[in-house]
Amino acid sequence: MDWDFTLANYGAVWAFMVQFGLLLLFLMLGNLLRRSIPLFRKCLIPSALLGGALLLIVNVVTKQFGVTLVDNRMMQVITYHCLAVGFASMTLKTEKSKHKTNKTQVLEFGALQGGGYMLQAFVGLGITLILFLLTRYGGKVISYVCGLILPLAFGQGPGNALSWDINFTNTPAAQFAGNGSFGLSLASIGFVVASVFGVLYINIYKKRSNLHVRKSRPAGEVVDQTNPDGNEIPDSESVDKFTIQAGFVALAYAISFGFMCLLGILSKFTNSIAWGFNFLWASLAAMLIKAVVKLLRKRNVMHRDYINNYQMDRISGFSFDLMIVAGVAAIEINDIRNYILPVVILSVVGAIITYVYIRKVSKECFKGFEHEMFLMTFGTLTGTASNGMILMKEVDPGLRTPTSSLYILSNFPAMVMIAPLLFLLSFAAQSFINAIVAFAIFFVLWLVYTLFLFRRRIFKKRYANKPVVTWEEEN
Repeated sequence: MDWDFTLANYGAVWAFMVQFGLLLLFLMLGNLLRRSIPLFRKCLIPSALLGGALLLIVNVVTKQFGVTLVDNRMMQVITYHCLAVGFASMTLKTEKSKHKTNKTQVLEFGALQGGGYMLQAFVGLGITLILFLLTRYGGKVISYVCGLILPLAFGQGPGNALSWDINFTNTPAAQFAGNGSFGLSLASIGFVVASVFGVLYINIYKKRSNLHVRKSRPAGEVVDQTNPDGNEIPDSESVDKFTIQAGFVALAYAISFGFMCLLGILSKFTNSIAWGFNFLWASLAAMLIKAVVKLLRKRNVMHRDYINNYQMDRISGFSFDLMIVAGVAAIEINDIRNYILPVVILSVVGAIITYVYIRKVSKECFKGFEHEMFLMTFGTLTGTASNGMILMKEVDPGLRTPTSSLYILSNFPAMVMIAPLLFLLSFAAQSFINAIVAFAIFFVLWLVYTLFLFRRRIFKKRYANKPVVTWEEEN
């Protein structure tokens, strides 16, 4: 066929731009909906979630008239890549702690996140192991391993939930046919849980006079600075500053892609874990780039700061917004019908156990700013880091507590503590026995992390002469 730009070449020329345009259009409509309906605004429902839900509904309606508006496969691809791009840009930031932080609390925050993931993992897996045993002799067998998608959907959002849903679907032994929709549905519910539970928490504790909204930033203080030290490259020189930021992110993803290719050819096992962790390899590649840039600056080979935190935030924000809209729109109603029961049970139980666990740990380890820590962690472990930050800023708009700094500094210990979950996903899907072994490991790890977090209470005699100093007492 001769090359041209007409509708004869729609798939090659116009398909991606039409789908991309739909995402941006419905993202704007979602924002308009949020601004127009006070209930959505008060509940802090993300505009991207509303836009995705609206696009999903419109697509279902148009299908009744024989018109398929949304390309589900393309939406899934966009969701998959946006997760890695968002993580890479977040990791490239050179943000430093703005508060005097306690090293012990940094480790405790990492253990809290690790404990939250392990709790969701063994409870979610336990639920579907039981459902599998109850349905294995019936007509519709519920996969024993699909409960493991709970921590991925609630804790890491649509991108990773989609990735491992597809991975489990492609593993015959898992007896699973989510086709991406199961994970995307759980992730979408997670956003609602983060917003609704978070707002209810804020309102309840405000009425109890137990939650004091801290003052916002001083008047006239600049919040977002594109060149705070005057050391960065100009906004527009021979190449735009934003283009440089996008180039760093692209470089990080290119390195991670090469690493995934290498893992893919080493063995069957490494191939199974390579492609499901694109966000993790992108983060590690970003850390490497950041270390090289720091070294070049230190040796005066590089004389200016090329990485801009504010614009990296914009890239990650844009990526995550697209990921949410595309992830919700990619849900296929027919694929989820057979999994309504596990989705409902996992969502309800997952929300309750996450709420109770984080609330208990926040009261125990983060006295003086327990509410801010709860909202940040709960939002992150049911939605994304953006949800956690939005909820936390509702009670601490001026970032007066060390919550955000602890979150930044705890990324590495949290990653280490969550790693066993990520690397056991493929193992658990291979057989029912493997899933039971994984269940036991997750439970033991949760127990270890929890014992560490509650060590003062458990070993209170040892700590009797060592009073815990709260953040408010220090300041």
